[in-house]
Amino acid sequence: MAHRLPTLNPPKTLNRKFQSIDQPIFSFSRTASPKITKFKKYPSITSSTMSSQQQNPLPIVALTNNDHKEELMTAIKSSISNCLCETHLDLTIPQLKSKIRGKVRDIYDGGDYLVMVTTDRQSAFDRILASIPFKGQVLNESSLWWFNKTEHIIPNAVVSAPDRNVTIARKCSVFPVEFVVRGYVTGSTDTSLWTVYNNGVRNYCGNSLPDGLVKNQKLTENILTPTTKAADHDVPVTPDEIVQRGLMTQADYDEVSRKAMSLFEFGQHVALDHGLILVDTKYEFGKGPDGQIYLIDEVHTPDSSRYWIAHSYQERFQNGLEPENIDKEFLRLWFKDHCNPYEDEVLPDAPEELVSELAWRYIFLFETITNSRFEIPGTKEPVHDRISRNVSQALSCLQ
Repeated sequence: MAHRLPTLNPPKTLNRKFQSIDQPIFSFSRTASPKITKFKKYPSITSSTMSSQQQNPLPIVALTNNDHKEELMTAIKSSISNCLCETHLDLTIPQLKSKIRGKVRDIYDGGDYLVMVTTDRQSAFDRILASIPFKGQVLNESSLWWFNKTEHIIPNAVVSAPDRNVTIARKCSVFPVEFVVRGYVTGSTDTSLWTVYNNGVRNYCGNSLPDGLVKNQKLTENILTPTTKAADHDVPVTPDEIVQRGLMTQADYDEVSRKAMSLFEFGQHVALDHGLILVDTKYEFGKGPDGQIYLIDEVHTPDSSRYWIAHSYQERFQNGLEPENIDKEFLRLWFKDHCNPYEDEVLPDAPEELVSELAWRYIFLFETITNSRFEIPGTKEPVHDRISRNVSQALSCLQ
C-alpha cells in the first residue's frame, strides 16, 4: 500500500512493562447482595436466555450475511479512533485506591472488591500490537456468558457487571499458574505446541508426544500445558515443577487440573453445537478466604482461546491449508511477516483493514456462541466517561 496508514495506537516499544498480576485478584461466590442484580443489564447472559439459545442455535450463515456484517463494519471503522486504550478510574472515582495495568485489563482496588476494566488493547508476543474497536466489550460479555454456563463445573459469582466493559468481583489469592489446555497441534508463538513440536520437543509440560504429528492435527486426547505467570513472558512448566517450586500444593493442582480439563471438554461441546472448534484456551484460578477454588479472569474468549470453523476443518487439513479461524492468529502472522515482534524495539502500525477484520471476528464469535446480536453502544458518550459513571454508581450501592 503506497500511502501511510493512520496511526491507530501509540508506538509499541519493546520494553514496555506491565505489572505482573500475581497478587489477589478476585473471588466468586454463588450468592450476591440483592442490590447488585440491578447492574446486570445484559439479557443475553441470563440463565433463561441461555437455555433458549442452546435449544435453537442460530446458524453461522445467518451471522455472516452481508447486510449484518456491513452494518457492524461501519460501526467498527467509525470507532477506530475511539478505542478504550487506557483507563484512569483511580483519578475519577474516589473509592478506587490503586491501579494495576495488565496487557488487556486495568484492575482497580476498591477495598473489598476489585474493578476489572477490559480495554480494547490487543496483546500477543508479550506486548501490545493494536487497539481493536469493541474488543473489551466482547471479552467482558463473552466471559459473563461462559461464567454462567460453567457454574455446574466450578463456582463463579461475579459481584456486578455495571458496564459493558466492566466486571466487579471479590478478592482472592490467585495461583501463579496459567492452565493452558490444547486439543490440536497448532500455533505460531514461541510457546505454542506446534512451534515446540516442530523444533523437536517430544515431552512438553509432562506430556509425551508421538513422532509424525503435523500442524493443525487433532490430538488423540486433550492435554494440559501449564505456564508460570511471569511479568514479561509465560514459561512452560511441568506439574511436578509446579509442586516442587511451591507454586501450588499437590491437592490444589490436582483439583484445578481436573477442573481445567472439564471446562475445556464442556467448551468444546458447546462450540461444536454452534459450528465451531475450540482448539485451545487458558484458564486462571484463585482461592477465596473460605478455601474454595474459583475460576477467575476470563473464559473461552477470543483473546484466551483459539476457534476454527468446524465444517471446513477436515477438508482444509487434508489439503494442507490453514483452518478457517475466527481468532487473532492472522494478526499474529501479519506481525511475524513484517517484523520481529519479539526483538524489534518499535512495531509497525497494524493496517486498519486488519484491525477492522479482527473486530468483526470477535463480534462474530460472540454472536455465534451466545446466539445473540452484539449491541453496539447507542450513544456518543466517551467510553471512559460512561465507565466512570456506571462504576461509581455500582460501588456506591455496594458500600
